[in-house]
Amino acid sequence: MKMLRITLFSLLVIGTLQSCIVSEKPNMDFFSDTSYNFKEAKFTSFNVPLLLAKPYIKKALSEDGESEELISLIKKVSKIKVLTVENGSKEMLNDYAKFLNNNHYEDWATIKHNGENVNLRVKQKGDAIKNMLITVNSDKELVFIDVKGSFTPDDISKMLNAVSDK
Repeated sequence: MKMLRITLFSLLVIGTLQSCIVSEKPNMDFFSDTSYNFKEAKFTSFNVPLLLAKPYIKKALSEDGESEELISLIKKVSKIKVLTVENGSKEMLNDYAKFLNNNHYEDWATIKHNGENVNLRVKQKGDAIKNMLITVNSDKELVFIDVKGSFTPDDISKMLNAVSDK
């Protein structure tokens, strides 16, 4: 019986940590298109295991003195995927923006800071926002963060205000 419990626990831990695996294959729709020529772009992708990440993120935000509203927003997140692209081109970024427009993503905010552009796009149905895509564009690297959850426009507004106050 003890061996059965250890085996089941081990399988549960392995299943939970499986999403931590770093891959060189893209984990987002546009970048998974094999017919698109990405030229010399190099991809690194991973899914963030929320079971492990949420407590760490909440603790870090509270230590930084962030508002309770921003910390409670973390509870609404259900999945996070991260993709980094080295040697990405402006053409690829423009095609990605067209892809998002064709798939009903709305451009909500663009923030320029120290030569980097941060773009926030959301997919909204009524007042419910189920998907948020954050793009960080610097000279040498692109970072794409796909956040799934159940948000309201007010939640996103509070997040943007918290970030812009810094």
